[in-house]
Amino acid sequence: MSSSQRNSSTTATNTSADAAPATTTPAPAATSSSTASASPAVSSSSPAATSTSTASTAPPPPKVSAAAKTTKSGMSNSAKRIQKELAEISLDPPCNCSAGPKGDNLYEWVSTILGPAGSPYAGGVFFLDIHFPQEYPFKPPKVVYRTRIYHCNINSNGAICLDILKDNWSPALTISKVLLSICSLLTDANPHDPLVGNIAQQYIKDREEHDRTAREWTKR
Repeated sequence: MSSSQRNSSTTATNTSADAAPATTTPAPAATSSSTASASPAVSSSSPAATSTSTASTAPPPPKVSAAAKTTKSGMSNSAKRIQKELAEISLDPPCNCSAGPKGDNLYEWVSTILGPAGSPYAGGVFFLDIHFPQEYPFKPPKVVYRTRIYHCNINSNGAICLDILKDNWSPALTISKVLLSICSLLTDANPHDPLVGNIAQQYIKDREEHDRTAREWTKR
């Protein structure tokens, strides 16, 4: 081989060697680009999925009873009902009865019952406390005697045994009807559903003595 041919062969070899790296360089770059672009996409989607899952498992808001809900005027349904009954009882009070709030508290009332004529309680003035629950009228009011009375359906603590104040309560009833029923107990006691057993027995077996004692208590 001549000198010019060897030089030509060497030059070709060197040129080929220089070109080889150029063909291998883009491969790592492509791999790096692919990895970089794919990785953030996966990680960025994960928090979004977690946030959606958390929102869907949030607890529901607490339920509020119909009576406790406030109207646009800011007054609860129970307060509106009591206010309405107060207006009615002020205009047309039950016979021998009166009632109204203690001060500014619409849920706490005081009532006065006059002993009916012809009963052992005639001439007596009896004071009662009335408490309306927040669930009124879906729950009955609590009525308690503050004046001592000799009666088989009313105990020494003032508790009253009256079916409409317990299981037979209905939202259709009003405080006026309750007071009328309480007043009727003073003329017609119910010894078969007593709170004070010995007075009930006396009422059944010795009505005259029962009435005499009731009159004495009323005069005190």
